[in-house]
Amino acid sequence: MEWAFKSLSEMQVYGWEEWIGTWFFYVSFAFLAFELIRYLVLRKLKWSMIGDTITNYLTLYMFLAISFVLLAGLYVSAYVYASQFALFDIEVNWATIAICIVLADIAYYWEHRFMHRVNLVWATHSVHHSSPFFNISVAYRFGPMDGVWPIFFHLPLVLLGFNPFVVLFAELLVQLFQTALHTEAIRKFPKPVEWVFNTPSHHRVHHASNEKYLDANYAGIFILWDRMFGTFVEEDEKVVYGLVKPVPEINSPSRMLAAPFVAFFHGFWRMGKNVLGARRFGDAWMYAFGTPEWTPKEKCDPEIQAAE
Repeated sequence: MEWAFKSLSEMQVYGWEEWIGTWFFYVSFAFLAFELIRYLVLRKLKWSMIGDTITNYLTLYMFLAISFVLLAGLYVSAYVYASQFALFDIEVNWATIAICIVLADIAYYWEHRFMHRVNLVWATHSVHHSSPFFNISVAYRFGPMDGVWPIFFHLPLVLLGFNPFVVLFAELLVQLFQTALHTEAIRKFPKPVEWVFNTPSHHRVHHASNEKYLDANYAGIFILWDRMFGTFVEEDEKVVYGLVKPVPEINSPSRMLAAPFVAFFHGFWRMGKNVLGARRFGDAWMYAFGTPEWTPKEKCDPEIQAAE
């Protein structure tokens, strides 16, 4: 077990991050090809699915453009600066990396749950959930501000004393693990695996618009967090993917060129429309910072609507 406590350099960790991230992206393309061939064999491959897949990668490139220009320096700089005020100086080795991955996974659970429960944040994260399909390309469907929120939830790990590059590496592994879950090609794993780990079955539930599946299975690697915090739901009925209020323009043939932009900005457009159209300041506030299902009293009370 001595190898677990052997010191590693942050440059080694950074090198692994780049290597794993790059090769996983290539492997995901190969797996996407397998998925599309599978759909073709099953006679489920549609032009709308192909268009949606293209949209997924175009939103990724738009997200990366924003992240590179606005967030890359901020993200790393915030971690490096915060490390000066860390409570401890945690050595970089295999054991501490493993611990950091588990803690990053817990942080991701709460970050992910937050992104679903606050309108301003859901406006960007809803892009990821707007696809009516479910394949590995959907994992790369990002909203414009998706790179902002992880900073706040993972910064405490840096302040605790984990090396900034170890925290970034742990975040990458959590994200890549969840990326691999975006598939219908794998039904279910053996029960012990399904009980401990997040799986494609659990993540399909997370992407569902079925009422019984809403706001469930936020986990990254370990589904244990959902079981512990009461947000776990088993997949036991056919999943309907996408938003409760779909974005129909996305897969319309006449709107194919506009689809990536519609997908990328629709969340903020919807929220902005609601905020600007609100009758009261309190309503505008709730449209921005309330839960996605929040509705003004007059819109959900038939008697008030009839009186108007």
